[in-house]
Amino acid sequence: MNTSAYPLPVGTTDDERDRRAGTALLPIGSFEQHGPFLPLATDTLVACAISGTLAAAHSVLHLPPLTISCSHEHEAWPGTVSLTASTLYAVIHDIADSLRKSGVPRLVLVNGHGGNYVLGNVVQEATANGHRMALFPGPADWEEAFAAAGIETSPWDDMHAGELETSILLHTHPDLVRPGYESADHLAGDRRHLLIRGMAAYTESGVIGRPSLASAAKGRAVLADLTRSFTETLY
Repeated sequence: MNTSAYPLPVGTTDDERDRRAGTALLPIGSFEQHGPFLPLATDTLVACAISGTLAAAHSVLHLPPLTISCSHEHEAWPGTVSLTASTLYAVIHDIADSLRKSGVPRLVLVNGHGGNYVLGNVVQEATANGHRMALFPGPADWEEAFAAAGIETSPWDDMHAGELETSILLHTHPDLVRPGYESADHLAGDRRHLLIRGMAAYTESGVIGRPSLASAAKGRAVLADLTRSFTETLY
């Protein structure tokens, strides 16, 4: 297993005392369907892969992940579990408050699930109130990572269990990628009623993207480029 993608930080309190980090990374994933070939915890594994890679390159406090978030659009599939947006908001608020009390003033939310729309509001309100918080990766970060890694599907078309997510897991957790992704491509470019009708209105398999184009090399390149762009977020 790639140690930078290991989901749980293993440092001690003495390690953190010596590190004196001013920034904490909080990976936020989900527990939702990712088609028949990726695990329900895919978004959490992706968020941990990103945050673990960033933590290896920067002196930060690497927090354990939030593994359940806002996955209501996936409720048609077994295994999916969601929190309300207000609950997720409250949990992040409490974590940020606790970090500030312990001397870590800045929190970066490393989001692995596109359906966590509330995170933008959390950051917006926190910074308006004078707190230091950021959301990473942003749309521009993803676009640059797609280009750098040679991912052929656009960020819009590669929505779920597609080329990006499958590539990251092929790099970090290849043992968790089951057979079948090679023939599971499905595109649904017009999803204008997604918030109303959910994912089931646009895909039977749960896939929207082209996982057949995935590779471990692309996953590795995505993480490398996100590490580069994160430098602009870490201030």
